[in-house]
Amino acid sequence: MEAALCNNSEEPPTSAVLLDCRAFNQVIFTDIDKYYVPGADITCHYNISRHITPRRKDWVGIFRVGWKTAREYFTFVWAPLPRNPDSSDDELQEVLFKAYYLPKDDEYYQFCYVDQDGLVRGASVPFQFRAETEDDMLVVTTQGEVEEIEQQNTTLLQENQKLKENLKSLQNQTEDLQEKLKAAEEKAKELEDKVHLLQTGTMELQRAQDLQALQMASAQTELAAVTENSIKLQKEKEDLQRNLDTLRSSKENLEVEVNILKQKFAALDTQNSSTDEELFQTKEENKKVLAEKEQLEKKLRNTLNCVDQLQQNLEKKLEEEVLSHQTLQKEMNELEKENKRLRRENEELMVHLPEILDHPPGVLTQSPENSVLVYGNPYTVNPAIPETELVSVRKCPMCDEVFPNDIGEQQYSDHVRSHLLECPYCDESFDNSNKQVYDDHVYCHGLD
Repeated sequence: MEAALCNNSEEPPTSAVLLDCRAFNQVIFTDIDKYYVPGADITCHYNISRHITPRRKDWVGIFRVGWKTAREYFTFVWAPLPRNPDSSDDELQEVLFKAYYLPKDDEYYQFCYVDQDGLVRGASVPFQFRAETEDDMLVVTTQGEVEEIEQQNTTLLQENQKLKENLKSLQNQTEDLQEKLKAAEEKAKELEDKVHLLQTGTMELQRAQDLQALQMASAQTELAAVTENSIKLQKEKEDLQRNLDTLRSSKENLEVEVNILKQKFAALDTQNSSTDEELFQTKEENKKVLAEKEQLEKKLRNTLNCVDQLQQNLEKKLEEEVLSHQTLQKEMNELEKENKRLRRENEELMVHLPEILDHPPGVLTQSPENSVLVYGNPYTVNPAIPETELVSVRKCPMCDEVFPNDIGEQQYSDHVRSHLLECPYCDESFDNSNKQVYDDHVYCHGLD
């Protein structure tokens, strides 16, 4: 094939893929003349179907009939993009081929639309480059030329028939492709639904992961609390273990004592095994010992309970005694003050006693030193007042009874002691009002 001519220095995208007639119906060439006059520009018209999307690198080329791949073009021009990309098949497109790039021979050629990937998407009917004159209509040719033309026409008819068959096949394939496209769209919709479901599942999974993270944080908090409780329980366990060791030690001591008792019982059994009567007596004695032991244990328990109760009572009574002692001490202090005051008054009265005794009863006198006093002598004594009231300085701290000053110490002590209960076992004394405390105290001495 001759070298290709081109009206553009840039090479078009081509492909070495062999001719595939199934794609020729995607671009339809219209108004194709049978002859084009050499030396004149040619305008090529075509329609782009909805099965192809025009792109910037699509082109229209002139190919010699019989070509096999898109690389066998003679010349080409770039295909312009449609003004309205969404237009229907009725929108006519056109390109212009300049005369000086066109073939100079009279071979058969055809227009082909090639996309940006180098694939042929449409092909026109064949045409020639030569002038059409009246001689072409009246020329008388030889039989050989006629046969050659008929042969060419037959070939063209066969090619045309093949193209029609290919066109029909392509239409069927287009319908199949449309059905497949529809199925693919449905499949894509299903995939979109699945993607949506997956996205929803992903969101739910994220929420589940967030919830799991919260649960993990809560579990860690609970684990920390459990660990702290475990440490506390471990400490309590150690304390219990120490107590258990103490109890075991006590148990071992008790077992030793039990073994000693058993040995004693065994020795007694051995010593008393000489006769049945001795054995019987030994058993009876053992029973008595056991009974006495049980009684002693019972008495010990009762004693311990009693001691506890007594201790409680004693503590309570001790508090009362302390309070009573404080009260008595306060009263003693007051009595001491009163006693001192009475002693002073008694001493002052004793000073004026000779003067009082020199005057008859019922006669009031004045001291010569105090004869000028307005209210008289404050130490003048009325003989009607009993003398015991003037000289009494002793008062019982238990019953508040007042004793004259000349009472003997022993008599006063006996009176005070009559209010007390003295323990026969020790030197402790109790007030008569605390009879229960006294009895408990004496009872405790009886348990020793």
